[in-house]
Amino acid sequence: MGVSPAMETLTEKANYLRESLNKSNTITESMVSILGSFDNRLSLLETAMRPTQVRTHAIRVAHENIDKTLKSAEVIINQFDLYRKVENRIQKGPHEDLENYLQAVDQLRNIGNFFGSNKNFKRGDGAANNTSSLLAKAILKLEEEFKELLNAYSKAVEPQQLFNCLPNSLRPSSGSPGHQGEDGKSQSATSDHQAKSVENAVYTPPTLIPPRILPLLHNLAKQLVQAGRQQQALKIYREARSSALEESLEKLGVEKLSKDDVQKMQWEALEHKIGNWIHYMRIAVKLLFAGERKVCDQIFDGIDSLKDQCFAEVTSNSVAMLLSFGEAIAKSKRSPEKLFVLLDMYEIMCELQSEIETIFEGKACSEMRESAVSLTKRLAQTARDTFGDFEEAVEKDTTKTTVHDGTVHPLTSYVINYVKFLFDYQSTLKQLFQEFETGGETNSQLASVTMRIMQALQSNLDMKSKQYKDPALMYLFLMNNIHYMVRSVRRSEAKDLLGDDWVQRHRRIVQQNANQYKRVAWAKILQSLSTQGLSSSGGGSSAMGSDGTSTSNVSRATVKERFRSFNMQFEELYQRQSQWTVPDPELRESLRLAVAEVLLPAYRSFIKRFGPLLDNGKNPQKYAKYTAEDLDQMLGEFFEGKPGEQKR
Repeated sequence: MGVSPAMETLTEKANYLRESLNKSNTITESMVSILGSFDNRLSLLETAMRPTQVRTHAIRVAHENIDKTLKSAEVIINQFDLYRKVENRIQKGPHEDLENYLQAVDQLRNIGNFFGSNKNFKRGDGAANNTSSLLAKAILKLEEEFKELLNAYSKAVEPQQLFNCLPNSLRPSSGSPGHQGEDGKSQSATSDHQAKSVENAVYTPPTLIPPRILPLLHNLAKQLVQAGRQQQALKIYREARSSALEESLEKLGVEKLSKDDVQKMQWEALEHKIGNWIHYMRIAVKLLFAGERKVCDQIFDGIDSLKDQCFAEVTSNSVAMLLSFGEAIAKSKRSPEKLFVLLDMYEIMCELQSEIETIFEGKACSEMRESAVSLTKRLAQTARDTFGDFEEAVEKDTTKTTVHDGTVHPLTSYVINYVKFLFDYQSTLKQLFQEFETGGETNSQLASVTMRIMQALQSNLDMKSKQYKDPALMYLFLMNNIHYMVRSVRRSEAKDLLGDDWVQRHRRIVQQNANQYKRVAWAKILQSLSTQGLSSSGGGSSAMGSDGTSTSNVSRATVKERFRSFNMQFEELYQRQSQWTVPDPELRESLRLAVAEVLLPAYRSFIKRFGPLLDNGKNPQKYAKYTAEDLDQMLGEFFEGKPGEQKR
């Protein structure tokens, strides 16, 4: 059987593949042999090249070292070049171009740090010493510049400039900031409404140092502190700014007064100075001290170790001078008229307290804060003690002043005006009571104090009324004075505090005294117009009165005597009581009317009944001298306080 063509093809391909594999093995073995010989050759070559590689590496390292040395030398040379440039700038001084000078100082400090940190440099120590020496000279020049700039721009603020910084309501209308008003009270005294407007007022602190100068001073201060010259900076700043501040206050009118100076001063002059002091305190705290704090914070911004200390040392003398006057007043001899200025002073200290706490923050200012708080408390205590003294003084007042016409006593008008003024200080008094009272309503405390003062006045008036020998005048005096108290309370804020019960109770006392006056003054004269004692057992004249009643048992002589007695008594009453005074028109008219309502009907009745007995006799007008209309007209002249020559 023969082989097929397909098998022949496969056999051929297999043979071909076998031959190809044999050739590939032969080539591989040849390549391995060749590569083996290459490895041997490379090893030999590497061995031959090693000395060359070592030399090449050494050359490369040497080149790198040379580059580094050249670069280091270049840096050092640059530092020397920079030093020469900086030295030239330092020698010129800071006056011409301060900013460039400050930049040169920074560069000089960097140069010093460079040489100080490069100890391996042969001349490094010498260069560092030279740099330190030049830097020290530069800092001294900066110190001098700091001093010159501060002195040049630390000028006293003129009073008018300060007044212009105040709100319109507080600007003085005359030269002195605390001048007296027409009522004699210092203009510093403010009502509650005025106090609120003052609290909300806007103050514009003056520019103490031009804004463009402040950054320069700040940079100078930083350089001095950085150079360890903070104590020198503090001394320079304190001397320049404190003298400017003290001169500003001196120009304003602030003066240092001791307790002895205050004690020797007349009250009017002292009151004026207290009014001024209140304005000085407001100007000092809100304008000058606030301005100083702002300047200090800007110049020593970021230098917390110096900022508060500088401000404290600049302001300490000025604060002490202002507060010492307040202390002298608070410690001076107490008197009633001082209460209102003490309240004014207490009021301004309370008003300024929060600003003092803010402006004088920090440990360095703690003593000044404490001094302000101490003065506020001392003023409160002195005012409270003066309050108590006043109450006692009113009750025990022993002045011999006698009002001969029974009008309102000077003590009454003084005390009532005093109480009225107290109500201008309601909010201040409430605050003052809170200083000492932990509980209780301050309104009730004020009411209680006011009632005690009123009661003390009433007790003293009772005592003074005993000086009158005429009981009628005594009752008239009490009526006038208590009526004045009631009327004044009704027309003031005291009414809300004392209440309607107090008013009604004292109105009844006024009426009781009026009734007592009427009884004592007019009882005797009314007795002469009564029919009692007119009847006689014989010798009477027979006549009929004009009212139709019989007068047969009445003696004409007795009637004449009664008319004579009435005339004499009435003329005497007229003579005296037209000199007496009831100052209130309404009260005066009501008292006249009350007398007329009793006297005139009795007189008309008497003259109508017994007048005909006189008609038959001689000169009847000698006895019946007055008509009822005459009496009424004359009563209209009672209580006018007329001198004797003006009476009819």
